[in-house]
Amino acid sequence: MTEPEIARPIRPLTAVTARLLVSGGPFEMEVVDVNGVATRVWKHALPHLRAVVEDAPRHGDTAALVYGDERLTYSEFHRHTATLARRLAEDYGVAKGDRVAIAMRNYPEWVVAFFAAVSLGAIAVPLNSWWTGPELEFGLADSGARVLVADRERIASLREALERLELSVVAVRTGGAGLPPGARTWENVLGEVAPDAGLPPADLAADEPCALFYTSGTTGRPKGAVASHRNLASNLVAGSYSRFRSLMRLGLEMHEVQAFVDALPPSVILCALPLFHATGAQTVMLPTLANGGTLLLMYRWDAEEALRLVERERVSGITAVPAMISQMLASPSLKDRDLSSLMVLGSGGAPAAPALVSRARAVSGLQNALLGQGYGLTECSATATVNGGSDYLLRPDSAGLPVATVDVKIVDAGEAELPPGEVGEVWIRGPGVVHGYWNRPDATAATFTEGWLRTGDLGRLDEEGFLYIVDRATDMIIRGGENVYCAEVEAAIHEHPAVGEVAVVGVPHEVYGEEVGAVVRLIPGRELTEEELVAYLKPRIAPFKIPTHIRITAEDLPRNAAGKLLKRQVRQAHGWDRAEQA
Repeated sequence: MTEPEIARPIRPLTAVTARLLVSGGPFEMEVVDVNGVATRVWKHALPHLRAVVEDAPRHGDTAALVYGDERLTYSEFHRHTATLARRLAEDYGVAKGDRVAIAMRNYPEWVVAFFAAVSLGAIAVPLNSWWTGPELEFGLADSGARVLVADRERIASLREALERLELSVVAVRTGGAGLPPGARTWENVLGEVAPDAGLPPADLAADEPCALFYTSGTTGRPKGAVASHRNLASNLVAGSYSRFRSLMRLGLEMHEVQAFVDALPPSVILCALPLFHATGAQTVMLPTLANGGTLLLMYRWDAEEALRLVERERVSGITAVPAMISQMLASPSLKDRDLSSLMVLGSGGAPAAPALVSRARAVSGLQNALLGQGYGLTECSATATVNGGSDYLLRPDSAGLPVATVDVKIVDAGEAELPPGEVGEVWIRGPGVVHGYWNRPDATAATFTEGWLRTGDLGRLDEEGFLYIVDRATDMIIRGGENVYCAEVEAAIHEHPAVGEVAVVGVPHEVYGEEVGAVVRLIPGRELTEEELVAYLKPRIAPFKIPTHIRITAEDLPRNAAGKLLKRQVRQAHGWDRAEQA
């Protein structure tokens, strides 16, 4: 079955939702109390993420995780996860509420460690594998992690810090060499994996925390978004709901879509995004494993390798940031690849250019693929709106419709709700909205109010409820799907003794969406080259945050009467308000 032609009449949204949201159906909703707020939730969502592990043996010898030539079946995934959960509890004393940090590339061990932690009632803490040693140390200290599961590169970055931090280290793929004092290898910790390995007992509740996903704030200091089991489990139903809604908008009935889905072979999903990213973990990893699909892991993004894997593994779906999809579509080897297995090509993590739709549809083998994009933040568990299928073809500039459990409103500066068509701040409410920031009561109060998430993004709604994002969150750059907050980069540059002031802004880029630009005014009498500044920043901030475009000046930077930097003028003065070629 392929996507029906969009020339067919589009069924009204109200008619589709009436068919989908029936009592007793898979998308039935109910209202429950979540931290004192009446919240519309999916009635049949998983009660907790442990259920994914408990259900894994049902899929038997189907491959759950594939990395290179390594394959872990669902039976093996269950046994490895259950064994590690027991080791965490028995060897390291990990209990409900304890934090287990994960800092590594997209290895199978990442996935096993995550599910072992959450199955115990512990809180998994994915750390950005691109972070430098000081940034990783901050995440470990801020979260109060009891155990760190990390690969060789991250352990090397943290070597000095580990002497200061009171935590146990499980070393992944180190070969046993150069371990810090007290660290144990993954193999040593896991030991013998018994054929009948089972999860240790745990009493879990839907609204208890299960993960801290770090996201930078406008102050530049990373904040841990406290996600509950319900937050993340809601995504599992939301993805299925959006797929049904997209097909039923074309006139199909619910039983027809269900029959089609049931007849499909297990999905094979390419995980091109890092698992520490909310999109990678929450909209790619979780649904794939919860639905019995195969998660195909990539060590790092490479467009040619991705195309090779699509052909070799018969990949059925990819969700990536628009820059990744653009690189795939621009590959000279694209025409020689068999992409006929690819049924879903989705983008997330950054706004996609509308031209991406026409470019994808022009590729042989992708004409029948379902295209889509979503909008969300770490603070709403990655997904709030989805634009898929024919809706996406008709409105490629829209972020899509809210999923049924999510409310989106647009408010003005006085927090009054605006009518369709008017631009204001986007607010989101629903079961995916996290419980706040870890140990940041002031930031929590500023961002969350009575169940609503203030996104900081500017947008508008049309008459049918489609959301359009018209501007980024204040002072944020999205480079290839990674959030870069200007204040953090400015703070790092300001540490150089020759710097008097600095403005960091986004520079349009055809592939990455944006790159980081910096205009630096030196202190009179001091000297600093672009190369020296880059060398100074390398040990201080992650590579994706280091400015690609640097201008050194002796002139004062433009400011308004209140002393605020006028960044639009900065961009215009340096020609950074025009899209640059890749």
